[in-house]
Amino acid sequence: MQPMRRRQRGFPLLCLSTALLAAAALLPGAAVAEGVTPSEARRLRDEVKDMFYHAFDGYMKYAFPLDELRPLSCQGEDSLGGYALTLIDSLDTLALLGDKEKFGAAVEWVGKNVRFDINKTVSVFETNIRILGGLLSAHLIASDYATGLRIQSYDDQLLHLAADLAQRLLPAFDTPTGIPFGSINLKYGVDENESKITSTAGGGTLTLEFGILSRLTNNTVFERVTKNSVRGIWSRRSKLNLVGAHINVFTGEWTQKDAGIGTSIDSFYEYLLKAYLLFGDEEYLYIFQEAYKAAMHYLHHDPWYVEVNMNSGATVWPLFNSLQAFWPGLQVLAGDVDPAIRTHDAFFSVWKKYGFTPEGFNLATLAVQNGQRSYPLRPELIESTYWLFKATRDYRYIDVGRDILASLQYGARCPCGYCHISDVETHKQDDHMESFFLAETVHI
Repeated sequence: MQPMRRRQRGFPLLCLSTALLAAAALLPGAAVAEGVTPSEARRLRDEVKDMFYHAFDGYMKYAFPLDELRPLSCQGEDSLGGYALTLIDSLDTLALLGDKEKFGAAVEWVGKNVRFDINKTVSVFETNIRILGGLLSAHLIASDYATGLRIQSYDDQLLHLAADLAQRLLPAFDTPTGIPFGSINLKYGVDENESKITSTAGGGTLTLEFGILSRLTNNTVFERVTKNSVRGIWSRRSKLNLVGAHINVFTGEWTQKDAGIGTSIDSFYEYLLKAYLLFGDEEYLYIFQEAYKAAMHYLHHDPWYVEVNMNSGATVWPLFNSLQAFWPGLQVLAGDVDPAIRTHDAFFSVWKKYGFTPEGFNLATLAVQNGQRSYPLRPELIESTYWLFKATRDYRYIDVGRDILASLQYGARCPCGYCHISDVETHKQDDHMESFFLAETVHI
């Protein structure tokens, strides 16, 4: 995790180019990987840096202060709350690059101009991982002499914004189960017509940011409500120790009983382990261990993972979902490296086949799943590649990184940034760039 999300900024993830440079330093004068010398590794690092600035400068020129960039038409759009989402989500990447000038200017602008007392209905999940996480990570960097990026005039403005935002999210947790609503209006709270159905990831991907905020503000309520949400989900697991994809936050009934490690569930597993690593709370470790054992027993069809009925364990959907690609990285953090290697090989074979990973790849037909043909610049496969290189020092992962970089440069680069790929077989570009491309994809 980036210095405090996806998707998760509490863990020190270095950018792909930094990993390449580190690999070059390990074997000075020798090849880093097949065809990758130390000088080539440095060139690749600089290429990733150029990728970031091409997209970031495009956002600042054509989209700021709107939320996100439309990189083909060179325009902006408000996609979450209308508070410069991409800038906030990119703050720690600017810091990682050592860009003190841009980081300082961005922190100052956010502190002076962003306010959350607005009539906007937002996703609790997305607002937490992108905005709250972005504010907290930038606060920690801007206030710490050890980072070398401390801002002399900084007076905890981002921390105050983070606390205000989290207070506005708290009413979402006022449910019989403790599991929050999926959306909330930042000014007026939960709408009376708001859906009572939320995803497992939506209820289980809040502990890191809220827990850090509790520690920074000495207000335990933030950590308490998110831990109660995790308990609310886990207490409704099946006898197989599996959880479903969607749940009613009032009744606690599962409305979608498909269990998996991908869409709607993925970061529930991720945050369990990372909450233990960050906070040392053994309750999270216990839940993770039980959930992980069940996933490996019922979902794992080596090297792939499928979706099963949470009660019976019967396979319901033999699909590689692109969000599953975080799993090998999580396995590395859990110390289970061998299956991570095999699964990463399988996932990367899909990338090699198409040049990108589609949102869905059908394991029965070995073809792109209809309706799931896009690649929205996701970072998960890159993150797993990074962690596997760190764990194994196997330089083939440098080659994987080089291949991914080449695909992004050849297929996704467009006039003002990087484009979604709407179809991985035709490589048709779509006029959208998620904030997480700058916050995660080129960050990791």
